[in-house]
Amino acid sequence: MEVIGIYFVWILLAFGIIAAFSKQKRMSISMAVIGLLIAFVNDRLSAVALLSVLVGFGVAHHTSKQKPPLCYVGYSFLFLWSLSLWFHLIPGFNNVRVLDNVFSGPQSIPFNMYLDLDKPMIFFALLLSYPDLLSKIHKQNLQAIVATTIPLFALLPIASTFGKLELEFSIPNWWWLFLIKNLLFTCVVEEAFFRGFLQRSLSQRFGLVFGLLIASTLFGLAHLSGGLLLVVFASLAGLGYGLIFHFSGRLWAAVLVHFFFNFSHLIFFTYPLSSG
Repeated sequence: MEVIGIYFVWILLAFGIIAAFSKQKRMSISMAVIGLLIAFVNDRLSAVALLSVLVGFGVAHHTSKQKPPLCYVGYSFLFLWSLSLWFHLIPGFNNVRVLDNVFSGPQSIPFNMYLDLDKPMIFFALLLSYPDLLSKIHKQNLQAIVATTIPLFALLPIASTFGKLELEFSIPNWWWLFLIKNLLFTCVVEEAFFRGFLQRSLSQRFGLVFGLLIASTLFGLAHLSGGLLLVVFASLAGLGYGLIFHFSGRLWAAVLVHFFFNFSHLIFFTYPLSSG
């Protein structure tokens, strides 16, 4: 019960994300707001952080009702606001470290894992501002999806040729925690922002190639802390996720492929990618 109490906020956020993909938007936003209020009462969220999220939600809600050019102002604000949350630039979020200096296997390097309060807010704001974020765009192209998935997963063994990864089969005892956090609080947020929001918006205005390249490049640059090689591989992976999103017409497809890519990295290779 004590463990449930500590992580109750993230349990609410997790169910809020699941509710969104189950087309229960109102329930999803309600769970996010309740989670924020509980986090505030329990000193996991400062007044500044709470206010910043509520402002972001408010702008997101009103932006969805505006037409050009006014909506562009709102989306520009949300873009910068999302980046601020992504890079933890807004103070007052008490993100909990759930894995401390752990190893996925004997040859892997140590890493930490956090349950973030700030990053998931990006998803809920986009859900408010972008009504068709989780909608089907068009009929899926299964042949093209398979043709994209094969070279995408080949990136992992290719990375091993650069000495940044090594083959290492391991199933750490915290795999289930990685699964929940990576699927719901990493892949969902990243795909919603880079594919559902950026790629789709840019593609509709400037064409698919432009949208793919810009969203994938920005996705790569978001991993700059891991070194230049990680930026390159993340950009290529982002291109793959973007193509999966385009060929499937469904955000959840890109989320699942992204997750299985990350989980395959954890299970079959040294984790994380070495930046040395």
